[in-house]
Amino acid sequence: MKKLLLITLVLFAGCKEVKEKTREATSYEQTTQQEVIETINQAPKQVFKSFEGLADTTFVRLADFSDDFAYDMRYATENNFLKAKVYDCPECYTRVKTAKALIAANTDFLANGVKIKFFDCYRPNSVQYKMWEIVSNPQYVADPVKGSIHNKGGAVDITLVDMEGKELDMGTDFDFFGKRAYHDNMDLPQNILDNRKLLKETMEAYGFWSIRTEWWHYNLSAGSNDKVANFKWNCDQTEN
Repeated sequence: MKKLLLITLVLFAGCKEVKEKTREATSYEQTTQQEVIETINQAPKQVFKSFEGLADTTFVRLADFSDDFAYDMRYATENNFLKAKVYDCPECYTRVKTAKALIAANTDFLANGVKIKFFDCYRPNSVQYKMWEIVSNPQYVADPVKGSIHNKGGAVDITLVDMEGKELDMGTDFDFFGKRAYHDNMDLPQNILDNRKLLKETMEAYGFWSIRTEWWHYNLSAGSNDKVANFKWNCDQTEN
């Protein structure tokens, strides 16, 4: 009888110890989760710059005004039709009026569950000369003497991605020079036509116009009369 009582007491003590350890573990886990939540809530939120006081023709870095865009700046890599890197570092600059229109258009896209992804933005005229040296063909590269709207800060090369960053199917890659990239080519699957239509109609609604042979290229109407520029950003001062 005494032996049975002793075994019962031992089992009871063991169960009590297990319960206490379980309670401690649960309490620790809850405390840790709470600490994580508090840390997230206390983390400083990114503060974006304001356009207030800036002239419409001022060059600005788009990422300083919104984090709702995606980027794949191809000319800062060798993954482009030139097969050469012509930018020292990947940045998207435009003039203020272009940035405002892009943010407005992107707000519309976000309501549809997608957002703008950039391949190219403002392009210094000196870079245009580099490109011309590699491919001296006005069908593919604008003559740097005259310059392009990219050199004026009013043109962008873009596509759309979903909220996980997956590109919508536009039928070709960026800088595909062929009929399949033409806006007036209707001999494409319906989903591709729908994706291009969403991109084109939304951009046009915010003051941009396209060119027939490139589904990715958009010019801001209000930026076509600006001067060709050679403003260059400082890679050491950019925030990646």
